Amino acid sequence: MKKEVLKEDLLRSTTDRLKTCVSGSARLEATMLLDAAGDNLDVFERLVLRRLAGEPVDRIIGQRGFWTQELIVTADTLSPRADTETIVEAARDHAIKNGAVEGDATKAAFRILDLGTGTGAILLALLHEFPHATGVGVDVSHAALAVATRNAALNKLEAHAVFQHGDWATGITEAFDIVVSNPPYIRSGDIAGLEREVRDHDPVLALDGGTDGLDAYRILLPLLPRLMKPKGIAVFEIGFGQGPDIAALAAHAHLHIEETREDLGGVPRAVVMSLKALVS
Repeated sequence: MKKEVLKEDLLRSTTDRLKTCVSGSARLEATMLLDAAGDNLDVFERLVLRRLAGEPVDRIIGQRGFWTQELIVTADTLSPRADTETIVEAARDHAIKNGAVEGDATKAAFRILDLGTGTGAILLALLHEFPHATGVGVDVSHAALAVATRNAALNKLEAHAVFQHGDWATGITEAFDIVVSNPPYIRSGDIAGLEREVRDHDPVLALDGGTDGLDAYRILLPLLPRLMKPKGIAVFEIGFGQGPDIAALAAHAHLHIEETREDLGGVPRAVVMSLKALVS
């Protein structure tokens, strides 16, 4: 009983300390750090100091929850955020709606391509939704691919996912039912002003979208007609206010925008594209 009282006192005092850098989740983060320390008070204090210095809690403990899974995260990968779950939700819904599968969607043998896979978060979440699907995750970072491979094994999806090194879709000759991507879309000049948890701890390669944030879309959208099956869909994450520019790039690539879906904060976050403009 005394041990439980001391633990509660420690969590309460640590929660107060973390409120200087955490808004509404200080208690949760204090608990996560204590669990990661194995109740070793010296280790716990070191972890708390790292958090107070601005290091995200998921980087400190090396894991982050995404969709229905726990994922390993490292300094080599973008830390997957709840906003990106909008891609998973939209891809799941539209893959069924657009007639890419008949009957029970859980039995669909979808082929999925994830460009710039990072931790593998999006691909693995979709493979969980469609247990008979298989997919390919591509990344230019060998270190990120190693993390994605570990995450596939951690979530018992290694038989369904292949991760390969590549510069976007270079060397990909197959057409897929679902193509997803969370490309870098932050304007180069805005990176210095990002929150320190992002600016100092996410890889710049996964953030920097060029002068206007659209460099990756200019490369990827023209490739989609050859990467998608006739009834396939592509779902890309986009940044705040980028919808009109993405729509123009999609139209130029002969793509039809099925939907722009908002995240939980009401921000347009996932653009869903199809080839209907070509086949209708």
